[in-house]
Amino acid sequence: MFKQFTENVSGTQAYLLFSLGIFLVFFIVVAVLLFRLRKQHVDHMSELPLNDSQGESLNTYNL
Repeated sequence: MFKQFTENVSGTQAYLLFSLGIFLVFFIVVAVLLFRLRKQHVDHMSELPLNDSQGESLNTYNL
């Protein structure tokens, strides 16, 4: 199947295949990095905007 795509590639189509390859590699790398994140790191980063420099919560919505 892929042989059909690569046999008839002209100059401009090579750029399309190259950009598709770059996108796929980038998507796979981002997916792997997201799955490897630790839950503690995600929790810490999600609390950063809500804490001031002394560690006190700036959250005014006490749910």
